[in-house]
Amino acid sequence: MVTWDAASLGPWASVVDGTDAVVHLAGENLASGLWTKARKGRILHSRVEPTQVLVRAMQESERPPRVLLQASGISYYGPHEPDEEVTEDDGPGDDFLARVATSWEDASAEADAIPVRRVLLRSAVVLARSGGALPRIALPFRFGLGAVFGDGSQPFSWIHITDEVDAILFLLNDESARGAYNLVAPMAVDNRTFADLLARALHRPRFLRIPGFVLRLALGELADTVLTGQKAAPKRLIESGFRFRFPTLESALTQIYGRGGRGAG
Repeated sequence: MVTWDAASLGPWASVVDGTDAVVHLAGENLASGLWTKARKGRILHSRVEPTQVLVRAMQESERPPRVLLQASGISYYGPHEPDEEVTEDDGPGDDFLARVATSWEDASAEADAIPVRRVLLRSAVVLARSGGALPRIALPFRFGLGAVFGDGSQPFSWIHITDEVDAILFLLNDESARGAYNLVAPMAVDNRTFADLLARALHRPRFLRIPGFVLRLALGELADTVLTGQKAAPKRLIESGFRFRFPTLESALTQIYGRGGRGAG
């Protein structure tokens, strides 16, 4: 096992030398607390600084990796209207998370000159039985307290953990894959539909709605992550021939929770 401080070169860098590929997914949890000025700084630096150090390790390698797969997010595009679909052809937004994603992607740009085949993984919310966002989202639903946020029309893009991993492996092995790819299921939903389908999967009622102003009073700027969104499409993945195992939210939640709704998470 090799560890590093994510801020400086060290003995760990020798592992990069001669490695075939690097998959870089590090970054502080966006929902780990209120977005104070200090926390926003940690969110940004936990993504940018380790990426820059990792690229330096590649630059100093005698045999640098052939490919770098780097995490990013569909937050790159910024908030969009519910009926406005975004693809990899669209430019970045200008809110906090969009600026974070842009800086994160820019931090690895020098890898192109090594040269390393660089792939940017713009992931949506990854749905899994344990870990990630879904267990925290599902907890109030299990107690019959599931709710729609705001008016519920904001887009909710997502991807099942199996498809996330499959897409990463697909892009790792596709020698023609370069640049940004949206790792999202092909059928986005809105917040109301997500809440209703999650409640149904857990066999619980869903009758609450939390107004936007209440969320903003409680969460501050963090509330924008659930009150806004983007309907992202996996255009480049589909064009490359990737096939989703769980293209619909119903199929994803059924796999995660089972038809009885008793799955952990």
